[in-house]
Amino acid sequence: MSKLIIVSNRLPINIKRNDTQISIKSSSGGLATGLGSFYKNYKSIWIGWPGISTEEIDKKTENIIRKKLHGEKCYPVFFSDFDFKNYYYGFCNKTIWPLFHYFPINTTFDKKYFESYKKINRLFCDEILKKVKEHDKVWIHDYHLMLLPQMLREKIPNLTIGFFLHIPFPSSEVFRLLPWRDEILWGLLGANLVGLHTWNYVKHFLNSSRFIFGVNENLGQISFPDHVLKVDAFPMGINYSKFANAASSAPVKKERKKIRGKIGDRKLILSLDRLDYTKGIAQRLEAFDLFLETYPEYKDKVTLIVVAVPSRTGIENYKHLKQQLDQLVGNINGKYGNIGWTPIWYLYRSIPFYQLVALYSIADVALVTPLRDGMNLVAKEFIATKLNGKGVLILSETAGAVKELGEALIINPNNKDQIADAIKEAICIDDDDQIERNVIMQKRLLRYNVTRWAKDFMDKLELTKKIECEVKAKYLSPKLTEDLIGFFHEKQKRLLFFDYDGTLVSFKMRPDLAKPDDELLNMLNNLSRNPLNHVVIISGRDKDTLTKWLGHLNLDMVAEHGAWIKQKNSDWEVIEPLTSDWKVHIRPILELYVDRTPGALIEEKTFSLVWHYRKVDHELGPVRACELKEALLHLTINKNLSILEGNKVLEIKKSEINKGNAAKHWLENDNWDFIFAIGDDWTDEDLFKVMPQDAFTVKVGMTASIAKLNVKSVDAVRKLIKKMIG
Repeated sequence: MSKLIIVSNRLPINIKRNDTQISIKSSSGGLATGLGSFYKNYKSIWIGWPGISTEEIDKKTENIIRKKLHGEKCYPVFFSDFDFKNYYYGFCNKTIWPLFHYFPINTTFDKKYFESYKKINRLFCDEILKKVKEHDKVWIHDYHLMLLPQMLREKIPNLTIGFFLHIPFPSSEVFRLLPWRDEILWGLLGANLVGLHTWNYVKHFLNSSRFIFGVNENLGQISFPDHVLKVDAFPMGINYSKFANAASSAPVKKERKKIRGKIGDRKLILSLDRLDYTKGIAQRLEAFDLFLETYPEYKDKVTLIVVAVPSRTGIENYKHLKQQLDQLVGNINGKYGNIGWTPIWYLYRSIPFYQLVALYSIADVALVTPLRDGMNLVAKEFIATKLNGKGVLILSETAGAVKELGEALIINPNNKDQIADAIKEAICIDDDDQIERNVIMQKRLLRYNVTRWAKDFMDKLELTKKIECEVKAKYLSPKLTEDLIGFFHEKQKRLLFFDYDGTLVSFKMRPDLAKPDDELLNMLNNLSRNPLNHVVIISGRDKDTLTKWLGHLNLDMVAEHGAWIKQKNSDWEVIEPLTSDWKVHIRPILELYVDRTPGALIEEKTFSLVWHYRKVDHELGPVRACELKEALLHLTINKNLSILEGNKVLEIKKSEINKGNAAKHWLENDNWDFIFAIGDDWTDEDLFKVMPQDAFTVKVGMTASIAKLNVKSVDAVRKLIKKMIG
């Protein structure tokens, strides 16, 4: 039976040491809380750092720790204090954290940090390899371990690997600033499923993949020679019942009464975060200052409780932020406070769970205004505690949670005037309106809680792996290849169809570089010279290019997806009379989109028009292509025209022109005892459809197809041709 291996930077437990004993205690961290019960209900283990460096313990202590952790189904990864500082405080929190949160000015690019990051990821890989079997599932978490998926893929190619990023994935323009962007992205692309909190992050990830590696995706699915990757959004939920039930517990009621006794009948505004510059705490305090200045009638009628939980205290930026907050709180309290009223209660510490829930449940307003946040569970926890439905959430538009909590008051976290006005509005919203908004959000959060989030992720991981297995089941294995080649050499009359781009050459992202190399020309020459073989190159390229590149060989050719055919020692001819008078109606639309899209161009073939956008900005191109397709649909539907979507092209042609109809010219005019057809994209599906039942049809790449077999790559195709040559 397979098991689930959860991997994260920290284990879901804390280790306490004194002179006489070692004890362990469950962690209160977000991921540990979210997955704590989930992983214990499955056949699973958790691998992570136990919070202790190798310098702090001897071998005997290490063995004691391992034994205690084993009882909790946890396995530690130990590393040195030097590597930890460079990896965690360095690359993770001085490079990735600020950059992915759109703070390039706070970002440090230091090679030694990245070297330690690689080393730690390798140590995690080594530990996983001790525990994992090929049929297990590995679920890796967060930005600390972004190299790990590809490391595991290289060791166990068929392993099922999921990865979830709990912080934002930035736009490609920001991501490309990272000197090690190729390594980081390639590491993530080794997974079967990459999960992110929102669709915007998914879009950024796919755009970066397209920009850096030229990969194409179909509805978030990317096919590689050895695995299938799906990129999708999974907004992380909370343990809703835990917070809702705690709100009515005795300790929380007692604490709530205590707080109310101190603030009286004033409105309570809550600000609760880790101390981090991404949370917008300083801007929030400045907005509260502006609120009191703009609406002086609320002096002595509101209290802002600011809870700042210490975080990364060893990093200079965090020390400066602490000093800034201390000064802001002091200034505001000195400016507006009096003997009986302190505008801001400032707590710089962690607080126990019952106090946290008490603050959530008693607060009239929650200020959740991060400058950038992957999700932000504070917003969800606040809503979950509102048993009477009353309370107003003010939420930043740059928090991932805003996609699910649209009934909150949404603000720009950099717009202090807007935040000040939102505080005023929140205080004045009537109870019925508050209840209506919160009930909608509560139902949504209850349905999609943390358990549902984890289950959805695992279900999608299994589905993606199933798709991969279905494709791999059709792979041309060494045994199948041997059988096919043996059958091939037994036959005396062989018909062979080869697509060109993406099948015989690998420059699909740069068609201008796809001129045949000497190896390919020699292979095609040797294959076509054999009198038992009849070779047909069936391509979307124009006839002049095919003539220039391959016209000297003893083979037949099909150009423009079937518009033209050329047999040996004959001229090009059309299969049936075709007209191109429709072009006069279509060309103006294409020209308009060329003018609107820098880098786009029109290619005119004899019986088709092609709109190219491979030189267009990688984000703009697909948008314009989608718009153009919509604009063309109503023009083409009554003209017997079809729109082919290729590799960064839209091609408009007569519907009867396709590779399948072209192939019939050979299929119907002779009796063949061996038929073979191979191609890599959806235009080749028309070719596969017309093949007889006993034909060998092969799709290049790991994508779904009606072809009977798959091969991984152009290299695999060339190896197959060499075996045919013998």
